[in-house]
Amino acid sequence: MSIPVEKIAEMALALSSDARALLADRLVESLDPLTDDDVRASWVSEAERRLQELRSGSVAPIPGAEALARVRSLTK
Repeated sequence: MSIPVEKIAEMALALSSDARALLADRLVESLDPLTDDDVRASWVSEAERRLQELRSGSVAPIPGAEALARVRSLTK
């Protein structure tokens, strides 16, 4: 049985924002999977560096809603 793309999109948009983010990540990864271990290791290193910056207080966290508002204001 094949489900039309429009129906899948409608169902996906009804999901919570967290579920939509996970779905989007899975879809993008299916198009261009990260198979290169060096790339994956670089992202892990970057994530660890950023976490350390937060923990040390050298950077301040920004609430998600505020970060999204800032990004959205840049596209207007």
